[in-house]
Amino acid sequence: MSQSPRLHKNLVAAVIEALETAFGKGYYADKVIERILKRNPKWGARDRGFIAESTYEMVRWWRLLWELNGKEPSLKRKDLYRLFGIWWQWQGNDLPDWPAFDTVRGLNVDERFKELEADLNIRESWPDWLAEVASEELGDAWPAIAKASNIPAEVFLRTNSLRIDRNSLLKQLEEEACPARPLEANEVGIILEKRKNTFRLPSFQSGFFEVQDGGSQMIAPYLEVEPGMRVIDACAGAGGKALHLAALMENKGQIIAMDVEAWKLKELQKRARRNGVHNIETRPIENAKSIKRLQDSADRLLLDVPCSGTGVVKRNPDTKWKLKPEHLDRVRKIQGDILEDYSKMLKSGGKMVYATCSILRSENEAQVERFLERHPEFSLIRQERVNPSEWSDGFYMALLEKA
Repeated sequence: MSQSPRLHKNLVAAVIEALETAFGKGYYADKVIERILKRNPKWGARDRGFIAESTYEMVRWWRLLWELNGKEPSLKRKDLYRLFGIWWQWQGNDLPDWPAFDTVRGLNVDERFKELEADLNIRESWPDWLAEVASEELGDAWPAIAKASNIPAEVFLRTNSLRIDRNSLLKQLEEEACPARPLEANEVGIILEKRKNTFRLPSFQSGFFEVQDGGSQMIAPYLEVEPGMRVIDACAGAGGKALHLAALMENKGQIIAMDVEAWKLKELQKRARRNGVHNIETRPIENAKSIKRLQDSADRLLLDVPCSGTGVVKRNPDTKWKLKPEHLDRVRKIQGDILEDYSKMLKSGGKMVYATCSILRSENEAQVERFLERHPEFSLIRQERVNPSEWSDGFYMALLEKA
């Protein structure tokens, strides 16, 4: 029989603190973990990995763990230690002889799980309201998506073809003790064999790659850009897709990257310099005039709109618990408004991509259908959805053309 991994009190305490902060103050787990690790720079890679992975997994299985516990969720420290003990035993490990685990040691977690597993929402750890919405919109596809969304995401890189080709990058990553393999879905994607802090690698500092999910890497090519075009990325954020567009355009033409949050565009400017990209111009969206000035001017328009994030739950498991019905209603309205207002920037004969990282039909196909009903000058060329699977997060994209 294999021996259980050894637990260290300071590391378990860090996980408990992360859960307290993530659920008590509403911060996302990645930011909470980042702060805790920054505060403790002497922890080694294994310790840091334990804290991050344990926190993510307990957030991911939050509802199931409390159901196994048989109590309502609580952020009291003694209850969180009990919950950690349940999770640790559910992983097949033995608990150390610590007083904090006295109330849970020896609990038959597997037997309790068998009593609960018939309920999909409990077994796959989803809140009832969100599972009901997803089931209604996705039908028979929902159980498989609910399950796949709990598989931790792999780390994907996108080769920056302006600086290096994929084979050369794979060799360099090998030399940097960061083994990886090519993503079969495209010619620039790479999957890491194991998790690593890629931002410290010389290859990253040289601008040879960006971290970008495999499904997300499908969106920029979907826009069918060509060198020399004027392209507007109207919800650019920190610019992952704008940088991909620049590479596809061979640094020729003009990309106008826009966002309502100017600080994100400043981050894009830094990334562009590292990537050797010089055809991106950033413009904050300050009011309706920011859009009106660009009316009928774009050959291509990317609308990667704000969404529920339900497609990237394997990467951000907090979304299951932080998302609320009123937020979903609000984000659907924002999506409709963006489609209505921003589409005016596309010139006649131009093409537009509407994209989300949501699994919900109401944010995807239904939004496009409503837009087309109101705007007969637009036609749908094609649409595609990537449901969460073992190789990617979930994304939706639709390519439209303006007559």
